[in-house]
Amino acid sequence: MKYLLAIGALLAIGIGVAGIVYGGHDDSPGLQFLSALLVIGTIAYGVRVARRSR
Repeated sequence: MKYLLAIGALLAIGIGVAGIVYGGHDDSPGLQFLSALLVIGTIAYGVRVARRSR
């Protein structure tokens, strides 16, 4: 189950980074903002899960 969550988190971060790059190319600040929120939220969730599993 941990591997599935890790793969999902990496996929979410990858999609977020791609959204930031595409939003920068397309000059879309809304897409960049939502993508940054996705990346930050995924990292925060990962840190929370890692702290709880100790």
